[in-house]
Amino acid sequence: MTTTVADAKAKSTTGGGSVNRLAGQLDILLTPVIVIVIAVALFSWVFSQDLTATQKATVNASYVSQLIGEHLLLTIAITAIVVAVSVPLGVLLTRRRFRPLKPIFIGIGNIGQAAPAIGLLVLFFLWTSQTGFWIGVLPIAFYSLLPVLRNTMLGIDSVDPTLIDAARGQGMSAREILFRIELPLAVPYILAGLRTSLVLAVGTATLAFLVDAGGLGILIDTGYKLRDNVTLYLGAGLSVCLALVVDWVGALAERFLGPKGLR
Repeated sequence: MTTTVADAKAKSTTGGGSVNRLAGQLDILLTPVIVIVIAVALFSWVFSQDLTATQKATVNASYVSQLIGEHLLLTIAITAIVVAVSVPLGVLLTRRRFRPLKPIFIGIGNIGQAAPAIGLLVLFFLWTSQTGFWIGVLPIAFYSLLPVLRNTMLGIDSVDPTLIDAARGQGMSAREILFRIELPLAVPYILAGLRTSLVLAVGTATLAFLVDAGGLGILIDTGYKLRDNVTLYLGAGLSVCLALVVDWVGALAERFLGPKGLR
């Protein structure tokens, strides 16, 4: 009877794992299909409208492609800054000498995320008295720091201490333990935080137009000011599609970039 129950539990666990894997595969396959369907339907509807001369100046393939490129560039720059700052800082704060500083930096990160993104943009503009690409990127990067910072620390702190002790017993240095054991095992946590930061970045980047940094927010702002629903729907719809694509890229990274044994 004991063997039967154990076998049943093993089968149940295996079945649950198979279901989860299937759900993950469906999610990865369905997201790009959904995005393509939304984008095709949106563009088909927009360009089937009888556009005015003012609308044609904004709603055209060349200008829309330029804005999508600007939005992607904003997202890439924000993500690069978030990774370059959060991961090394998260590693540093897990070292014994710097652990007392952890609450300070987590508090700063909490302030960045708790503050309204539009408020950070405006404050940075007032502080620098400038506009442009980096005036839009830096406040949004600060706004998006916390998930990666917190998950980097969580991932490293979650490494089994017995693994670290075993590595020390084999003569590994602290640097080798960090790069060969702690960081690889923390990668799933870091990627999960990065996925959250990516979605935050691409969504908040719609506000970058306020400081003349470009992006799809220009379409939304133009449509709102002119009471032009076509331009408004186009800007909002493309922003949603871009957020879904970025989230999908994050899901792919979580699935394929983590340690093989943990996938």
